[in-house]
Amino acid sequence: ADDPGAAKLAAAVEARTGPAGLLLSASPGALRSVSYGESAGADYRVAAVTPAGMATEFDLTPAGRSAVAGTGTVRIRIAVPGRHNALNAAAAYAAAVELGFDGQQVAAGLGSYRGARRRMEPKGEADLVRVLDSYAHHPTELAADLSAARDIAAGGRVIVVFQPHLFSRTRIFAGQFGAALGQADEVFVLDVYAAREDPEPGVTGALVADAVPGGRAVFCRDRGTVPAAVADVAKPGDVVLTMGAGDVTMLGPLILDALRGRADGGG
Repeated sequence: ADDPGAAKLAAAVEARTGPAGLLLSASPGALRSVSYGESAGADYRVAAVTPAGMATEFDLTPAGRSAVAGTGTVRIRIAVPGRHNALNAAAAYAAAVELGFDGQQVAAGLGSYRGARRRMEPKGEADLVRVLDSYAHHPTELAADLSAARDIAAGGRVIVVFQPHLFSRTRIFAGQFGAALGQADEVFVLDVYAAREDPEPGVTGALVADAVPGGRAVFCRDRGTVPAAVADVAKPGDVVLTMGAGDVTMLGPLILDALRGRADGGG
């Protein structure tokens, strides 16, 4: 309900026509949309989203055209961080309840969910610094995960190691990547993970680093220097987040080793 594009699509579905007048349903009323979100008109309205470390709590109130409108507000706790995950959980709850499942059982099921690999996945803690890993490789994903990381840090700083994925994506979204990474306190940008593409002249991780406001980003062409560099700036209470769809995930254990070495007096 919070997204204008989704609302437009829902209206088109209920009108039984697609963007080009394509008939989507043979009979009027055969298709019904149910919305969720923080907007006042949502059929499943999310409110009072509260971070709780690596968990998130929120209120969900069925209203409007929901199958269980008027049954009261449910308080849901999920063991994953971030407002975006609260919205994801609301969507799952709405879909299950609309299919006839008991709301209390659905809420309990959501409470037992522990997240997916590479989605704000905890990699460990050393010298009072937590290290997490995220598959985020699009500006909106980075922004959502960094907002969650800020909640997790709870007063500590957020340090990001970001690896751009694909030369074309880096060229197109460099400015938006930089704006999203501006939410962090310290940013280390690796060179582009090529994946299936050939290099493009002039397209490197430096494009992203230069787009981060406030001069808070460093372009690290030599990834081997990153663990020590992160350990050099990280303080107790900080959160370190490795981000990207490439092999940046391999740096998490190396950063933890560098932090342990620091704690043991190894520099």
